[in-house]
Amino acid sequence: MSELPLPDRQFTGYQIFVIAILSILQFTIILDFMVLSPLGAMLLPKLKITTAQFGLVVSAYAFSAGGAGLLAAGFADRFDRKKLLLFFYIGFLLGTVLCALAPSYEFLLFARIVTGIFGGVIGSVSFAIISDLFAFEVRGRVMGFVQMAFAASQILGLPIGLMLANAFDWHAPFWMIAIFGAAVGVLMVVYLRPVTDHLKIQTERNALQHLVKTFSVPDYVKGYLSTALLATGGFMLMPFGSAFSTNNLGLTLEQLPMVYLIVGIFSIATGPLIGSLSDRVGKFRVFLYGTLVGCITVAIYTPLGITPVWLVIVISVIMFAGITARMISSSALMSAVPAAHDRGAFMAINSSIQQISGGIASGVAGLIVLQAPDGKIERYPLLGGVVIVTMIITIFSMYWIDRHIQKTAAAKKEVAPELQAV
Repeated sequence: MSELPLPDRQFTGYQIFVIAILSILQFTIILDFMVLSPLGAMLLPKLKITTAQFGLVVSAYAFSAGGAGLLAAGFADRFDRKKLLLFFYIGFLLGTVLCALAPSYEFLLFARIVTGIFGGVIGSVSFAIISDLFAFEVRGRVMGFVQMAFAASQILGLPIGLMLANAFDWHAPFWMIAIFGAAVGVLMVVYLRPVTDHLKIQTERNALQHLVKTFSVPDYVKGYLSTALLATGGFMLMPFGSAFSTNNLGLTLEQLPMVYLIVGIFSIATGPLIGSLSDRVGKFRVFLYGTLVGCITVAIYTPLGITPVWLVIVISVIMFAGITARMISSSALMSAVPAAHDRGAFMAINSSIQQISGGIASGVAGLIVLQAPDGKIERYPLLGGVVIVTMIITIFSMYWIDRHIQKTAAAKKEVAPELQAV
């Protein structure tokens, strides 16, 4: 399929479908991961586990996803991306069903590993499809819609999942994800077209050689390092968000769905606007402002004690606006780093590094914070400080990515203007 040549060109009907189906697919993946955070307040006492053990449940998904991504990277550019997407999505749904059936901490840990093995590759395949089908000049808009899945998982998934968990038990949200995900899979089978243009420009026949080459390109390595830093912040704060809200901020389990709902409404509304803004004023500039907003709100949020629910909502809305700006702009920037014939492998490796870094971050977070006998999460401000430092460092790493993209585009114009990568 040809790419969009101009940022003001309207999307075709099929391109709108691709954006929608990838957004919905991301919704199920993100929800499956995020739902553990609000369930943490239930899982800690019900499974009789410590904060460190809960951090391991979260990080197990990330580590298995990272390992699977590395194994899949060598083959990521050698198959129809639609078939690759369906294979891993079916495995992800099977892992989610195992989570829904889990009777114990050990079984849940195993189920999260299975889910991560398949789920961790899906995002990289999706972003490779976006890079194949859409011009860089409009990828901010596309990423803005796809990243709405993050907000949609809050506005729709998390509140419903929490209500199901409160009404039945913590297994119920996973059943919801599995059933909804099966319907999404059917839509992909029937309506998503094959994505095979990348197969025409492959140079390496050996999958291992392709993996090693993609892993060792200096410009790619700098992108991987940026991704490792980007993953740290969210993975550190998120796992203990619900426990911190209920035990430190004084919110009830019944109030949590309302908080997620309101924050999600604002996030889903701002996602496309931020994406469009990043295409118009510059993706790095949007990333910079989003990072500054995120640093300020994390510094305010993490030391809080008993806080009125309205103030928690206000701070959370602003904080997630900053996070959303970082996610959209950095995803759009990172999509321009690899050459067309390396996109699948680069995205798979990049996703693996993100997951592994996130797993390490979750594990470290579980060691930094402690749960006092009265249930309060201690040393959360220290955790916030670590997050802020990593966020500041990413400003410099993403600045290099932005400069690299500009230099590459300028060089292509000088050598062969008719071959500009769009």
